[in-house]
Amino acid sequence: MTDAPKRPRGPVLMPLDDDTGTRPRPPRTETRADDAPSPADAPAIDISDAPLPQPRTMQMVARLVGRPPSRLTRLFINAGAALFTFLLGVMALDFIDGLMTRYPLLGWIAVTLFAVFTIAALGMALREWRAWRRMARIDALQRQAGAALAAESLDQAKAVADGLVALYAKRPEMEWQRQRLADRRAETFDAQALLTLAETELLAGLDQQARREIEAAARTVAATTALVPLALADVAAALAANLRMIRRMAEIYGGRAGAVGGWRLARTVMTHLIATGAVAAGDDLIHTMAGGGILAKLSRRFGEGLVNGALTARVGIAAMEVCRPLPFLSQPRPKVGNLVSRALTGLFTNDDAR
Repeated sequence: MTDAPKRPRGPVLMPLDDDTGTRPRPPRTETRADDAPSPADAPAIDISDAPLPQPRTMQMVARLVGRPPSRLTRLFINAGAALFTFLLGVMALDFIDGLMTRYPLLGWIAVTLFAVFTIAALGMALREWRAWRRMARIDALQRQAGAALAAESLDQAKAVADGLVALYAKRPEMEWQRQRLADRRAETFDAQALLTLAETELLAGLDQQARREIEAAARTVAATTALVPLALADVAAALAANLRMIRRMAEIYGGRAGAVGGWRLARTVMTHLIATGAVAAGDDLIHTMAGGGILAKLSRRFGEGLVNGALTARVGIAAMEVCRPLPFLSQPRPKVGNLVSRALTGLFTNDDAR
């Protein structure tokens, strides 16, 4: 063995013959998968805190229709109407008496016209009374149906079915439905099954007509709000569309509300909406409100139009619940989202083509 120290091992540097003098390369760094940016860390595409569109048009309509007048207001309106009618009658009689004295022929013509006007006024009053009776009849059927379902009474359910048949007895287009109900009602042995059968046979087709009316009203309100820039024009159009829709609900289900009865029916619908819509409207309108918020980023008027159309559909559903003789048993209850989507589709396509 030798005592010479061992030389340490290490890298050997060898000189290059060329004079290029290449620069040393920077050390290579390998990127691991854990160091890559995550999509979850990316900023939101839209971070604006713009508020959702407010249905100002439908809020104004609800205040105009749903708010009942005070006692002082009712007294003022009734007293004013009575005073105006009394003064108008006295003036008419005095005018006719003067004509009879000076020109008997013109006086008799005035008497004839006044008699015709009186008969027409009595006819309108009779029509309003009959419309009131029809709506009271539907209300009675609703209460009887609820009592029959609660008590599970087959006899009460048969009475409700007979009332429905009598309600639609003067509609020739429903003859086939009435015949099917008469043929199949012997197969039912409990109240739930009999009322479900009556709903399926008599009200299923009427529900489709009611849905089309709601879609048309929602489409009108949404388009008017989005396209009409005037402040009160959209309120007037929305009020007219909602009143017409409510009247059509009554006509479809057999109510046929008159002029005065139609306004009272609209107040009843708004009261029903306030009583039941506070809970149901939250879940039912959340997707529509979100869609209105997205659309409002492009146009505020279009966002408000979408939300106003959704609230019009909600008013239509409340009108169905008020005017429908039976509650929703087997038939699906309309959804605001479905009605609004079909209504907006109807803006660009024909209803017959869908």
